Amino acid sequence: MEQPIIEMNGLTKHYGSFKAVDNLHLSINKGEIFGLLGPNGAGKSTTILMLLGLTIPTAGEARICGINASRNPIPVKRKVGYMPDNVGFYNELTALENLIYIGRLNGIPEKEVKNIAREMLVEVGLETAINKKTGTFSRGMKQRLGLADVLIKQPEVIILDEPTLGLDPAGVKDFLELIRQLNQRQNLTVLLSSHHLHQVQQVCNRVGIFVAGHLLAEGNIETLTGNLFKTAPYVVQVTLKTAIMPDVQALQLPGAEKITINGDVIEISGQEDITPDIVRYFVHKGFDVTSVQKKTYGLDEIYQQYFENNLKENAPNEKSGRSFFGRFKKH
Repeated sequence: MEQPIIEMNGLTKHYGSFKAVDNLHLSINKGEIFGLLGPNGAGKSTTILMLLGLTIPTAGEARICGINASRNPIPVKRKVGYMPDNVGFYNELTALENLIYIGRLNGIPEKEVKNIAREMLVEVGLETAINKKTGTFSRGMKQRLGLADVLIKQPEVIILDEPTLGLDPAGVKDFLELIRQLNQRQNLTVLLSSHHLHQVQQVCNRVGIFVAGHLLAEGNIETLTGNLFKTAPYVVQVTLKTAIMPDVQALQLPGAEKITINGDVIEISGQEDITPDIVRYFVHKGFDVTSVQKKTYGLDEIYQQYFENNLKENAPNEKSGRSFFGRFKKH
């Protein structure tokens, strides 16, 4: 069995009486893109700081590549590339000059650093901006340069804290696609922190749902959906050319646990995907089927369901919990 490349065991951080991160257990395997998902104030950045050895846990431990981040932060930093939410560069220097400087700080030999810097700029799609001053760069270009900065020391893990913050929709799409390509080409492990649900869903293999310092759930979309919507994980909506009488008993659909009729639209839910059987049934009965849609649960619905379940289990925290979710939904 492959050893996880990132391990968090009972990871906890208190600031006085405030619990920023509370008893976090999480493992991330090599080559995964893992999304740490939650609203501002959920504990994502504090978790990242503990992973990097930049703040000491109150309890528990974090390991990257088998190295304890608190006890041996320097070896961890050699293996991890970290990009904060706001990347800074020397505006009067070109992209190449900035990256050469970073390369030197990372101990790359002088005779190699310029060529490696050029290669990294090409890798992140900045080959046409190599000699442009970074003061003229857009937010999206600076994020790409930030990635080159992270990659120049050839890390085994990259940690990105809110990497799409401030990007327009086209910039977000391009940046996430770049992350996906780097992950596939280099088998990089990526830990991506974000409060943008849809963006995380596009690129991550698994996600962890974080609220008020607690990891409520982790897994891929299918696993989280299956855990949450056990009563009816498969929902199919069929639209007919003409309306039918709302007589649910007359519809004999094996495998259907719930049927709702609303004029020409019939919604069928159950434990199995019986979409082909549903279509065949209506065609056999002489109905013209105009559309068939399978309902899929996205991170918005998954997060809200876990959040609401958490409120029910922790009623005294309802007020602060709702404020977290309110901030989350606005983004």
